[in-house]
Amino acid sequence: MNRIEIRQAQLEDMDNLVTLFDEYRMFYGRDSDSESAREFLTHRLSRGESVVLLAFMAEAAVGFTQLYPSFSSVSLARTYILNDLFVRKNARRNGIARALIEAAQACAINVGAIRLTLSTAVDNDIAQAAYDATGWQRDKDFLVYHWSVNQPA
Repeated sequence: MNRIEIRQAQLEDMDNLVTLFDEYRMFYGRDSDSESAREFLTHRLSRGESVVLLAFMAEAAVGFTQLYPSFSSVSLARTYILNDLFVRKNARRNGIARALIEAAQACAINVGAIRLTLSTAVDNDIAQAAYDATGWQRDKDFLVYHWSVNQPA
């Protein structure tokens, strides 16, 4: 079994990240646009506007998740929005999505965030199963998940 390595993306990772991000956008029906993807990601990373976690297997970049910082005014605390999660088709079913989710949870804990939040398509049963299996809780009014740092394991 191949070992999965997850690490926070840096500007030096842009080539790998742009390729994955462009594939992610095409998965959602967008046209390929590597140049715009590069510009978008460069701005996010260089300005500290997102945290991108990259997954590697056998030294190849195979997936990523992107977290956007936010805040809860009521709780007076930091939160993150897990906005993007993607694993290349040929690398799926190897535990990469789960490893990325768990790395995102660890990132939230490490910076003192109180919650991660995400949305997923109502018919994306595979993603929903992954979130359920990693401790996320479905919102009762909207198809939104929350993961609380303080919930039992």
